[in-house]
Amino acid sequence: MNEKIAILTDSGSDVPADIAKELGIFVLPLQVIYQNRSYLDGVDIDAQSVYDRLPVEVPSTSLPTGEYVDKILKQIKEQGYTHILAVVLSSGLSGTCNFVRLMAQESKIPFHVIDTKNIGIGSGLSVIKAAKLVKEGGSFNDVIAKVEAITQKTKVFFVLSTLEYLKKGGRIGKVMALLGTTFDLKPIITCNEEGIYTTVTKARGRKASLKRLQELVYEFTKDAAHVNIGFSHGDAFQEITVIKEEMLTHLSAKNVYFGQVSPALGVHTGPGLIGIGVQIDE
Repeated sequence: MNEKIAILTDSGSDVPADIAKELGIFVLPLQVIYQNRSYLDGVDIDAQSVYDRLPVEVPSTSLPTGEYVDKILKQIKEQGYTHILAVVLSSGLSGTCNFVRLMAQESKIPFHVIDTKNIGIGSGLSVIKAAKLVKEGGSFNDVIAKVEAITQKTKVFFVLSTLEYLKKGGRIGKVMALLGTTFDLKPIITCNEEGIYTTVTKARGRKASLKRLQELVYEFTKDAAHVNIGFSHGDAFQEITVIKEEMLTHLSAKNVYFGQVSPALGVHTGPGLIGIGVQIDE
């Protein structure tokens, strides 16, 4: 039987919309929930709208709706796919992964779920890699094995302007939030082996933290022949553009991606996010 493999992900994996369209990636949007209305992440709300409303109301986020899941699965079935590979953001940061695993258990066709243990473009790099392997004609089992291996060589590092929104979302300790406010200490954050936020190091002030962020990427890739890299920002286009241009003179980048974070991630990180996802791809 010829395999036709659908690649499925979530909006929290931050695959740029043009890349998702080009590679035929199916995206489940998370929900952005305000008191008077819920929105589908990246479908009927954008990140800038979230930032503009933060002084008035900080929304919550939630899993994709059952209605939208049914819609996506129907599309996959109607387009004749025989297998589904879901590559999703960390189960340590969202219930989405477990939600998709429940979908897989109910599936009538082979359906495998990979927990990237990552978030944002760090997760998105593995999604894109999976879609490219499928385009190249890889078998279901071969694509699974290669994507599971490359997720071990994929990291995201990011810096925030404020820890306020991570604190409100319960995703960072109050002590760290207080330190950041009191001493202008900026943690450089990544995901650990369990896919949970952890602080790699701290720097005092914005300029020093962005310099340290770049150094961490260089350290991670120092022995790599080729890397895939994604630059992601939260209402910080000019800063990330300068960083991108500088870093690409030092790295042998196989593929480069660029974009603003999804609205749902913007809820938890606030404006001023600078994130870099990097993947060693020999």
